[in-house]
Amino acid sequence: MAPADIRKEGAAYDLTLAIGILAASNQIQSENIHQYLIMGELSLDGSLQPIKGVLPMAIKAREEGFQYFILPKENAKEAAIVDNLEVLGVNNIMEVINHFNGDEKIEPTIIDTRAAFYSNLDVPEFDFANVKGQESIKRCMEIAAAGGHNIILIGPPGSGKAMLAKRLPSILPPMTLQEALETTKIHSVIGNTKDQGLMYHRPFRSPHHTISNVALVGGGQYPKPGEISLSHNGVLFLDELPEFKREVLEVMRQPLEDRDVTISRAKFTVTYPCSFMLVASMNPSPSGYFNDPNSPMTSSPQEMQRYLSKISGPLLDRIDIHIEVTPVPFEKLSEERKGESSMNIRKRVTAAREIQSQRFSEFESVHYNAQMSVKQIREFCKLSEESLTLLKTAMEKLNLSARAYDRILKVSRIICDLANETDISPTHIAEAIQYRSLDREGWLG
Repeated sequence: MAPADIRKEGAAYDLTLAIGILAASNQIQSENIHQYLIMGELSLDGSLQPIKGVLPMAIKAREEGFQYFILPKENAKEAAIVDNLEVLGVNNIMEVINHFNGDEKIEPTIIDTRAAFYSNLDVPEFDFANVKGQESIKRCMEIAAAGGHNIILIGPPGSGKAMLAKRLPSILPPMTLQEALETTKIHSVIGNTKDQGLMYHRPFRSPHHTISNVALVGGGQYPKPGEISLSHNGVLFLDELPEFKREVLEVMRQPLEDRDVTISRAKFTVTYPCSFMLVASMNPSPSGYFNDPNSPMTSSPQEMQRYLSKISGPLLDRIDIHIEVTPVPFEKLSEERKGESSMNIRKRVTAAREIQSQRFSEFESVHYNAQMSVKQIREFCKLSEESLTLLKTAMEKLNLSARAYDRILKVSRIICDLANETDISPTHIAEAIQYRSLDREGWLG
């Protein structure tokens, strides 16, 4: 099968080969078979099983000028996303044979992609309205979402770090149709989109800390996307960050910077996009109760240093916001009043993203504040004398590291955008300084 120099894998060619044999032996009429792309896995009884990677196949079929795409019924919705291609979903090989012989035509699957997309932008599954207390943390996550900033949550077990992280996608701006197509293509490659069609909501991925390098960034003999690519246009949540192997975290540094990952093999190279927000969480110490006056569980300075040193400086350089999460008191938990909904927060986040879009309209690779280079920070984050004095005092008094300087400027810029103000004020700087916990003396030394 052409191209012969590329080895084929998987069972998706079963139906292709079977129909090819039937056509070559004149058991079916094959005058217009060249207009069809035919893919599917055959069972021994002739029924068809769903296959992976259908959306990229359909896009390629349209590019190559095919008019029809025959594939398993379960995959038809996904392929029908592509315009100008007639998608024919079938249950078994007899339906294909009857179709070519003119005995029974297969009805095409038709989906109005745009109408389906916009009708599914509904209320998210996880809503900040159900979060009791934690107002300062919700504010911090709003800032992170608005500026596309990576964030790390530091707090004892049971303080709600994972619960808060799961709700972050609900306040991110809705995906555009182009983003939805990109995301669906990636998930299609590993078979995550069977009988689903287009992905309407931003992905949230939360791999276990025992994950391998290949599973995180992608790879294998026949390269497949890893968790960072499956998080494209969404959120990657790494719970208990220090528990991940250090080498696993280190291979993530380059993709975080470049927002794509390239996997090379002897005969070919594959590049997968991975533009995602990183949300990490960690206990403040091995015992989990550092600086907690209500807990007798403490850790020695040596244990603290060993625990925190699992996270490298270069990785922390790529995390703009550090925030401490404290347990919610009983009085707050027992309140019946709901908090602000994710939809309301999302409106402010979307408005701030629009401001950034206008600001960076001349830059092709920069869309929001987190992506700013040092040169752009100097251009767009200019400070008044009063703001500069405050920042200098804070860095000296709190013993903030040099890496904190640019991060504070970027975060203060998005706080300013959320307030719909033009100039960064001392108030914006003061709030941004709060979000650098791990740079303070006593954490990483």
